[in-house]
Amino acid sequence: MSELHYPDLHIQGFRGIKDLEIPKLGRVTLITGKNNTGKSTVLESLRLHSQNAAPRVLLNILESREEHVRVFDEDERSYDPDYVFPVSSLFYGFPQFSEDFNPIVISAGGKSGLIWLNMQVKWVAETIDSNGNRRLIPGQQSFFEGMEPVPALVAETEESEQIWTLDHIHRQSRLRRGPLQRSSGRSRMPCVFVNPYSGERTGALSHFWREISLTDLEEQVVKALRIIDPDISAVNMVDDESNSRARTAIVRAKNIPRPIPLRSFGDGMNRLFAISLSLINSRGGILLVDEIENGLHHSVQLDAWRMIFRLAQDLDVQVFATSHSWDAVETFQIAAVEAPGDGALLRLTRRYDRVFSTVFVERELAVATRNNIEVR
Repeated sequence: MSELHYPDLHIQGFRGIKDLEIPKLGRVTLITGKNNTGKSTVLESLRLHSQNAAPRVLLNILESREEHVRVFDEDERSYDPDYVFPVSSLFYGFPQFSEDFNPIVISAGGKSGLIWLNMQVKWVAETIDSNGNRRLIPGQQSFFEGMEPVPALVAETEESEQIWTLDHIHRQSRLRRGPLQRSSGRSRMPCVFVNPYSGERTGALSHFWREISLTDLEEQVVKALRIIDPDISAVNMVDDESNSRARTAIVRAKNIPRPIPLRSFGDGMNRLFAISLSLINSRGGILLVDEIENGLHHSVQLDAWRMIFRLAQDLDVQVFATSHSWDAVETFQIAAVEAPGDGALLRLTRRYDRVFSTVFVERELAVATRNNIEVR
């Protein structure tokens, strides 16, 4: 097995997680736990870390939980730091800017040593260097003699530092950007996020289809669709007649005389299309799937997991998925035992203000499967 991007994970001060140590992760990791134990938060931490806290990823995370909405009084001023603190919900305890609070720290072993992300808010001031370039300099508010300091989010990694003023983030959040599938910019690795409702419009994945169109990887998507309908023979993307700027997925099936929209085959087929296409486009990186069982009948989940394990190994992708479904957990356990060394089940539990992790690998999963032990 090739080295993993994330053999482990440590999260501090992020959302409802005060300090969480995950000692081992797999090529394919299923994250389980009761509501409010931090399953989706772990996925979000991986998105931020893998993309070096890129602003578009940060805003998309806020928008997905409707945290970009700001209710305010007419008397509030835009230069009030607490007013322009749209990232407050990312920090543990939902602090105000004016309060003392700990930074967000996300770290992992990584292929080349420790890789980390540190996010905190600081006062910064704008300066112009000798070449006329604009720079933002962080420091304490009292440090800036003769300069007007502004609050900013500072994201540091082992290789770089990036600064975004809170007012800029606030203004960008009000633009209500559409959902982000894949981030751009200086990221550590490819990262694709599949939300619980993926598949509502297949056209949202057209940019992923362009990446594999007319390549051997097309057949991998067709194989995934055959898990539900063995008669599927081909899939493609075509222009949507009702919207000149949109595209839709169509399929050919042996028992149907003409191509028809993929949506006609139901939610399960569309969910598999989204997962398989996203997995292929995560080559060399990570795939994050929230509530993986959505739309998938229990009778197809084992073959879906087998497909995920196979492609993850072939394409050097590390997969993280969440679920609270026993069917998803049970079928994952079986597929993981069939792929020794690749699978890990991560169970999160909350006790008061702390979240704890328990990791099951193939030996424990085999015992749990054989004895029908509850590991959700």
